[in-house]
Amino acid sequence: MSTHAPAVTSQVIAIRPGRPLAGAVTVDGSKNAALPLVAAAAALLRPVRLNNVPASSDVQTLLDLLRQAGWNTAHSVGDSRTVLVLPGEAAPKANGLNEDASSIRASYYLVPALIALCGRAGLPWPGGCRIGDRGMEQHFKVYEAFGDRVRVDDRGYVVEADKAVPGTVSLALPFRSRGATITAVLRAVVADAPLRLGQPNLSPEVLCVLDALTAVGYAYRAGERALTLAPPSSVSGDAPVWKVPGDKIEAGTLACAVAATGGTARIEGVHGSDIGPLIAALNRMGIPTAEEPEALAVHGRDTQPTGRPLRAMATLAPNGLDADFEPPLLGLALGFPGTHLFSDPINPGRHSNLIPQLVRMGGEITELSSTECRFTGPQRLTGAGVEATDIRTGSALMVAGLTARGVTTLGGVDQIRRGHADLPGKLLALGADICEVTP
Repeated sequence: MSTHAPAVTSQVIAIRPGRPLAGAVTVDGSKNAALPLVAAAAALLRPVRLNNVPASSDVQTLLDLLRQAGWNTAHSVGDSRTVLVLPGEAAPKANGLNEDASSIRASYYLVPALIALCGRAGLPWPGGCRIGDRGMEQHFKVYEAFGDRVRVDDRGYVVEADKAVPGTVSLALPFRSRGATITAVLRAVVADAPLRLGQPNLSPEVLCVLDALTAVGYAYRAGERALTLAPPSSVSGDAPVWKVPGDKIEAGTLACAVAATGGTARIEGVHGSDIGPLIAALNRMGIPTAEEPEALAVHGRDTQPTGRPLRAMATLAPNGLDADFEPPLLGLALGFPGTHLFSDPINPGRHSNLIPQLVRMGGEITELSSTECRFTGPQRLTGAGVEATDIRTGSALMVAGLTARGVTTLGGVDQIRRGHADLPGKLLALGADICEVTP
């Protein structure tokens, strides 16, 4: 049975080293999966029920944007994690999303749904974490492949449906972009057209959207070289029920926190297969970690540091290390022997966010480039005032603060809540010495 504790809700929290974390905790639904699933539900223009929807602020913002654009959303009575998405009867507002849509990156997922509703979509440039240039060029190439017209200016972009492309829409991505892959899938749904996409992203977040679409009759085949999607021959009248998978990144962050303290815990609600690369990294460092049915077990109490160097290289390749695992893993590896190399070429600004914060805590980290760093452990950090400048930097600093000497005060907790409804509360449930600080 999972342990529950009061949520930590302050904008500033304090973390102190304490006893090893222990117990069981259940992760929320995945923010990175919920966002495209919500957009896919909207693109179908029919009622869809979504279960296990997380209360992270980015997801709530996307639901707000849907309501602004003309959809209706409703929560089941007594269950805030179940959301019904259905098109409304009010006039669509394809261009009324500017202010809120610029606060998150995932606003671009709504373009296909807006095209389905009113033939065009006008949005501001997306916001979200400031972790380097993540342009929209690949998204625009997807729309152009479907015959859409794209216009851009300093304020944002407009996509308008023009001449539909007959037959199968075929294109190849220059790199395995998760956002562009989902964009292509959702645009194919709206066009009711077969899709062949070269070099797709096949992350669990993409596959969960594809699996959800099979519930309404779509068929797909996914391989490293190509993804094909075929529309249904007929449409059933039943409202599909989709479930947001457990958050693999939250599970990985909690695993790193448990391991950092030498604790033993069971992290429930996640597919172990989704977290395989992180499990391999923990075992390489000598932290016994195993996949269990719908759970992850960390036996940090039995840790025997190997001293083997860790090569944590974020990649978009299938079964590779997700870039969002890299920051909490870095926070953990600082305390383990070996000379470790970390690389995140996907988010070129992330290291410039995280490393200076860890240096404030006494970390000695050599930046080899804007995307690579190296350090030798074990290092003992000292508590300091640090800032969560993006979601994953904040989670990494939490991991580091659990073993640092003295008190670590972490600001910018609103950034963490964009991706995790209550990550501090889950750490508290496992026994972390973490508390609110009155500004």
